[in-house]
Amino acid sequence: MSDTPKVSGLQRDNKRMLGKLCVIALVMFGFGYALVPMYQSICEALGINILSRNELLVTGKSGSGNFNTQVDASRTITVEFDANARGPWDFKPAQSSVQVHPGEVTTVMYEFRNVQNRTMSAQAIPSYAPKQAMAHFNKLECFCFNEYTLQPGEVKKWPVVFVVDPKLPKDVTTITLSYTFFEVGSKTPAAPVTGSTAPVLPQGVRS
Repeated sequence: MSDTPKVSGLQRDNKRMLGKLCVIALVMFGFGYALVPMYQSICEALGINILSRNELLVTGKSGSGNFNTQVDASRTITVEFDANARGPWDFKPAQSSVQVHPGEVTTVMYEFRNVQNRTMSAQAIPSYAPKQAMAHFNKLECFCFNEYTLQPGEVKKWPVVFVVDPKLPKDVTTITLSYTFFEVGSKTPAAPVTGSTAPVLPQGVRS
C-alpha cells in the first residue's frame, strides 16, 4: 500500500513531461512553418531572387528553386535577336529585342518552320556581339543545345531562357545574339560572323 503514492506521483511527472514535450514539438513545427515566408521576405528585402528553372520554363514565373541571381535594377541592357537560315527554313524570333536588367531571367521564343516537302534535321549555332559579352551571357535553356527533326510543313516554337551576368562590363549596353539554323548532314555553309566573334561549330559538323 505504501508504494501507491509513489506510483501516482510518477504518473503525474510522466504526464507533465509528456505535456511539455508536446508543447515543444508544436513550437518547433510552428517555427519551421514560419521560416518559409520569413525567408522569402528577407530575399525580397535584399533583392535576391530564388528561381526554379523547371517552374520558370513551364509557367514563365519564378519561384523557389536552386538558381540564385542578384538583379541589378540600376542598369538596363538591350538584347537584340538575329536569325539566319542556312537552307529552306522559316526561322525567326518572336521579338527583335528586349530590355533586361543584369541578373534578370528572361525568356524569348523562336519559331521554326520546315517549308520543304521532306523531313529535315537541323541544329542552330549561336554567335555574340560584342565579343566580351559572350562570357556574361548565360543560357539556362536553349534550342541550340539539341538537334531537331521537323516533318514537312511542321512548325515548332522553342525558348531561349537567359540571364545577363551583372559582371558584364559597364560600357556594354547592347548585346546581339545571332543564331544560324542549318540542316544537319548536308554541306553546311559558314555561319555569319557577328561583330568580331566567330561561332564555334558543334562537334561532328564541318564548315
